Amino acid sequence: MNKESKNPQALAPFSCKFTPQIPQLLQQLNCSIVISTYQAGKVVFISAKDESSLVQLPRNFEKAMGIAEDTKKDKIAIACKDEVIVFRNSTDLAKFYPKAPNKYDSLYLPRNTFHTGAVDIHDLNFGNNGELYAVNTLFSSIVKIDDDYNFTPYWTPPFIDKIASEDRCHLNGMAMQNGKPKYATAFNSGNTPQSWRDKVTESGIIIDIETNAIIAKGLAMPHTPRIFNDELYVLLSATGELAKFNPEDGTYEVIVQIDGFVRGMSFHKNYLFIGLSKLRKNSSTFGKLPFAEKANESGIVVVHLPTKSIVGKITYLTSLDEIYDIHILADKTRPNILNTLTDDHKESLMIPNTTFWRQENNDE
Repeated sequence: MNKESKNPQALAPFSCKFTPQIPQLLQQLNCSIVISTYQAGKVVFISAKDESSLVQLPRNFEKAMGIAEDTKKDKIAIACKDEVIVFRNSTDLAKFYPKAPNKYDSLYLPRNTFHTGAVDIHDLNFGNNGELYAVNTLFSSIVKIDDDYNFTPYWTPPFIDKIASEDRCHLNGMAMQNGKPKYATAFNSGNTPQSWRDKVTESGIIIDIETNAIIAKGLAMPHTPRIFNDELYVLLSATGELAKFNPEDGTYEVIVQIDGFVRGMSFHKNYLFIGLSKLRKNSSTFGKLPFAEKANESGIVVVHLPTKSIVGKITYLTSLDEIYDIHILADKTRPNILNTLTDDHKESLMIPNTTFWRQENNDE
């Protein structure tokens, strides 16, 4: 998995190379990485196999985007093309997984699917009480996902005068604070269909959801706002920058410069895991970016926040060109997940205090 080949056609799907620090770091942090890629239609679990190698588990999810985790209930949710699927972990079912007993320390199984419609959900998060918040990019709003409606509007930027399926400002990112959405990122403050496309690399904004104030503007395609240690971090995708913002005056400090299109970020024990995507070759917009010639890699960059330094990298050699979201599963060193596209998950049962796998009946 960490060997390069001069002939890309000879490489297996999702082949990658990585710096030696990555497996050791995952072992040290006692965690696994989850990434979503809508381009490849996959969610990929990445874990340390030992101190020098990695193991991947790719699963099919149509246009996978935002990933959320409810640590209290041991659930994750994944935003897909026209639905949000919620999964619950079972360590017992993992232990006795028929295809590989005693191999996985966790197994996420589908519990419910919310049929949202194709509304281009980007970021996704659980609230304090298990409610699901989503960035509904098509309708330029942050919404709640539940079983009453396709979605319920929760907040709309103050400059949007109507909830309509017009992707007016390309609202994409959401930072949570105290279990509620606190900050949002968008590509501009326009109020007409697709208005953000004109100056997409220089018109981005950050909005305080509680006050409706635009706290920063003129940004280079902001994505993935996150609050770590009570500080606001945002990825400026069009300049390849990880930036720490001061919400009081909108100023920011560039923590690290990365040659590539950055999007997707997760924090764990002083380390930031950041997604790196290849620039689309047929894009007139991306071709003008300052790092366009260098942005020919996709993968994951690991930043040690206290020293503001890049300490490791995973680079994909096949299959995966774009990453949307990254999430770190703490205290899970070999997780597994079963999607709803096959019948494998139907072979299991999870009820309070016990679990079952279907037993083959050989009686004639």
